[in-house]
Amino acid sequence: MSVKKSNKQLYRVIQIMTLTGTLVVANVLFTMVTHRHIWSGQDVLDTQIASSIVNTSVEAKRGTIYDRNHNVIAQEVTAYTVVAYLDDSLEDEDGNPDYVKDADYTAKQLGTVLDNINEEKVAKIIEDAIDDERSQTELGTGTKRLDKDTMEKIKDLNLPGIDFIETTNRNYPTTPFSSNLIGFAAYDEEKEKISGVMGLEQTLDEYLSGKDGQVQYQQTVDGSILPGTTQVFEEAEDGKDVVLTLDASLQRTVEEQMQITMEQNNAEAAWCAVMEVETGKILAWASYPTFDQNKHLEIPSYQDRISQAVYEPGSVMKPFTYAIALDTGVFPRNTTFRAGTFTYTFDPNTNKITRVANGTETAYPPISDALEEDFGVITFEQGLAFSSNVGICELLSNYVNYNQYVDYMDKFDFFKYVDSPYVSESLGVNNIANLPQDYLSSGFGQSSSITILQLLQAYTAIFNGGTMVKPYVVDSIVDSTTGEVVEEYDTEVVGTPISEDTANQVVDLMEGVLQDGASGARFRIDGVDMAAKTGTGEIYNEETGVYDKYKYTSSIMAAAPSSDAKIMVYYGMVSTNYVNYSAEPFKQIMQAALIANGISGSESDTSSEEETYEKWETYAMPGLTNHSLTYANNKLADKKVHVTVIGDGQNVVDQYPAKDSTINSNDRVFILTDGQTITMPDMTGWTRKDLTAFWQLTGISIETTGYGKVKSQNIETGQTISTDTEIQVELE
Repeated sequence: MSVKKSNKQLYRVIQIMTLTGTLVVANVLFTMVTHRHIWSGQDVLDTQIASSIVNTSVEAKRGTIYDRNHNVIAQEVTAYTVVAYLDDSLEDEDGNPDYVKDADYTAKQLGTVLDNINEEKVAKIIEDAIDDERSQTELGTGTKRLDKDTMEKIKDLNLPGIDFIETTNRNYPTTPFSSNLIGFAAYDEEKEKISGVMGLEQTLDEYLSGKDGQVQYQQTVDGSILPGTTQVFEEAEDGKDVVLTLDASLQRTVEEQMQITMEQNNAEAAWCAVMEVETGKILAWASYPTFDQNKHLEIPSYQDRISQAVYEPGSVMKPFTYAIALDTGVFPRNTTFRAGTFTYTFDPNTNKITRVANGTETAYPPISDALEEDFGVITFEQGLAFSSNVGICELLSNYVNYNQYVDYMDKFDFFKYVDSPYVSESLGVNNIANLPQDYLSSGFGQSSSITILQLLQAYTAIFNGGTMVKPYVVDSIVDSTTGEVVEEYDTEVVGTPISEDTANQVVDLMEGVLQDGASGARFRIDGVDMAAKTGTGEIYNEETGVYDKYKYTSSIMAAAPSSDAKIMVYYGMVSTNYVNYSAEPFKQIMQAALIANGISGSESDTSSEEETYEKWETYAMPGLTNHSLTYANNKLADKKVHVTVIGDGQNVVDQYPAKDSTINSNDRVFILTDGQTITMPDMTGWTRKDLTAFWQLTGISIETTGYGKVKSQNIETGQTISTDTEIQVELE
């Protein structure tokens, strides 16, 4: 830019500022002399319009959180706060009193709609305001930032003097949706704005919250703004939008399977993480028990199971012991050992651990295979498939060097922060140095504690040819006004703890875990080549100082396709049912994860690939909105999806899923037409995702009981329905 051009621009700015100042001064002088406002012509001495100067802030709009396909996870919506008018001169348009006359009656009536209010307190707030001769008052806890449905229910009560102030609130349209990770934002009385309270809403608050603006104006006695007096001192800057790596469709599947897991196993907790092996992008993240992000009245735990809870993972750690033995060249291929029980002695001078005959009295408790099973004499390869603790003890006492083991645990970045952007973490406890017992126990996932996030990162080295990548969940931060990317995150390689050859050998061994008779056989999925490792972990009770005898962690880490892994899933729970729990939730999640990424799950011959492709076919959702129904049907004709048309119109006004979203064979697609009549569809076989889509398009709420797919509905198919219809469905 030239100096001359710069000077011209500066001169123009000075001219504008001078003109603005002159007008403001002219307005003030004119008002002082004439007692009339220069713009409105109103007499400022008139007591009805006499004004005061008001300085106020203009609240910035909080940024939206999206999934990877730009589906809304968290958004700012219009909300309503109840206000009671108390001025006894107020009348409605028919001349009836329009103020609160009976505080007790009003409070009780509000209580029929609002579950979370204290009616006595509401009545007292009204009475105190009347005593103080206030013209209006808000009504306190439980009456603020209500959604539209609740507001309309209160309106229907026709309570004199009850009205609403329009405001904003944070809304989570698909809650629960990774509730502990996403967290929630709520109105902060001190900051006088919506602020992040936990999760990403809190850690990304500086981006999401934006910057409030400042305005000044003159206000009349009745509270209205005097025309021509508004002056903007600072424009509000809306918050930035955040795009995550999560896949909303996959996340909903995970949420549903987590609910099933909790219910079927009477589980204390459950978790699941789905991640792209090569990139570190986390596609789904669930920590249970969960909570409703729109209500967040009862939060079972503020601690996220994936990144903040530390635990002893159990046998899912065994592949790392095998990896160390392979990478250091000491793995005893085709060599046998005696499984069952490992009795040993320890020489502190040489750090030598020596196995002795069972029954020998030593200073250390013997280590047994899980459930005291005795596999007899087996190879070390079989030792991983059968998940033998004794096999790990043999490797650590006779083959793997202690110092090398410690060094490799460090290379795998255990007991370190992962530093995944904006994710709150814990560290874990490293007890490996406590020889000999904790050293041996660490080899099969006991005595030392880690986080699931650390485990996910370390496993990428095994599934990704030795290259370890950092898991991450924030894809980008975007200017909500311009669309400009402010911050962007990408794959980060954090190390190569083992060689590609070692990684491939460990994967080969992990394929054996899913074979008949092995520890993970029930997790096998037909048509999907997987490498996996199951884990049963003991839980240390801090209060009693001993391990719990009845409650364990049960989990499985798996990747597919095993020969060139793209997707990894870690699924687990805390429960007393650690032996015969169902593998079905894991299978549903793995299949959904492969579908979400358009992966067949198999790298076999061409014929099997084609067969699997038919099974796992994926498409890009076409844009149907603003087209005719005939056009929409033609666009979907070649796709193996179920189409539900809503309304009796001939033109499409909305659709689900959105344009360019990934859809899969047997998915349900919804088309909303411009017709005035909506009839009840046959919802049999619908998933919660389908029910949510129907509700979002129509505004017709659906009450659900149970889990799984719709088994029955209370409204007959074909019956006309509206937003007043109370639909109830049972899932099974």
